[in-house]
Amino acid sequence: MSGKEKAKAKGEQLKGKAKEAAGRITDDKRMTTEGRAERIKGDVREAEEKTKDTLES
Repeated sequence: MSGKEKAKAKGEQLKGKAKEAAGRITDDKRMTTEGRAERIKGDVREAEEKTKDTLES
């Protein structure tokens, strides 16, 4: 996995987790949902990069 893409995936995951937690604290369902979506997007990006690495090996 390239360092740049790995960092991007981790950044999305962390940003999503933070937004999701803030939404739960403030009882903002939209923010919670947006955070969950960002976290999942990061998870998918990370899985995609891991798959690319596996296929290149």
